[in-house]
Amino acid sequence: MDSEALNTFLTVYRSGGVSNAAKMLHRSQPAISRRIALLEDELGVPLFERIAGRTVLSDAGRVMVPYAERAVAATQDAEHAVRSLISSNAGPVALAVVGTLAGGGLATIMKRFTREHPDVALTLRTARSAEVSDLIRRGEATIGLRYDFDRSTDLDNERLFAERLKVVCAPDHPRAGGRVRKLAELRNERWIAFPEVPGRREITASHVFALFQTHGLGEIDWTPVDSLTAQRRLIESGFGIALLAQSMVADELKAAAIATIDVGDLSASHHIVAVTRRGGFLSAASRHLLDIIRAHYSADKIATVKPARRQAAKRQAAPPRARRG
Repeated sequence: MDSEALNTFLTVYRSGGVSNAAKMLHRSQPAISRRIALLEDELGVPLFERIAGRTVLSDAGRVMVPYAERAVAATQDAEHAVRSLISSNAGPVALAVVGTLAGGGLATIMKRFTREHPDVALTLRTARSAEVSDLIRRGEATIGLRYDFDRSTDLDNERLFAERLKVVCAPDHPRAGGRVRKLAELRNERWIAFPEVPGRREITASHVFALFQTHGLGEIDWTPVDSLTAQRRLIESGFGIALLAQSMVADELKAAAIATIDVGDLSASHHIVAVTRRGGFLSAASRHLLDIIRAHYSADKIATVKPARRQAAKRQAAPPRARRG
């Protein structure tokens, strides 16, 4: 059983069949089928079954997947480790990021890295938090940025930043720039939130709905919107309000296209976490990318303190705003 056979097995599984795997691996379908047949002969059990015209994993195949993923990832580590002896400024680095973190800050990180490592092939993939962890676990990504900690024992977690959640609204909203004592006072608003998809848990959505429950909002009028860009445009138009991390609407806040509502009993944040595979190999370029990411979020921690203090001072100095009854 060699790494090529295991990689072929995983590609058939992930792509949904021999035909798609042949295209991805740039090999003929008979060659892929033969490789799978040899692996099955070696193991003495079938790894795939044909059900209703679809290629699906057998019971043995499902058992095989996590072991095959670890074996292929270890082989990649060995290759990268040897190549790093030749050059510390070459080789692939794959970054997996939650889509809502792929904003201007990430562009700054990638721009600096590519400037300092012009010969390194840097790739980026966006996914949900759980999917980011899966990409790291399978060796398809080197470094992951996600929300909250992954509790599995095969990943290392490094907390980078705790980003405060803010209630955001249109600038002409009656409560824009104002303050309410409790989040529950906003129960009659129309809320915009990321949807919760059964079987595909996303930290962002789960966290927000848990906050709604713990702050007594219960059943609320809400619109599920799975695009952050669409959420921002709807908030700007006055369609509804949302509970978002401040960085998600940083440009709109700066341009005064979106405003905030201060909530007295709301003290919530998303933890932004870097994940890597425990015991996995990180090349010199990968370690440098991680250092750049750390530096970026450390700078964010410092930068967010001063605006918060300025806003507090303005609220104390400004006369009371008229609020909706």
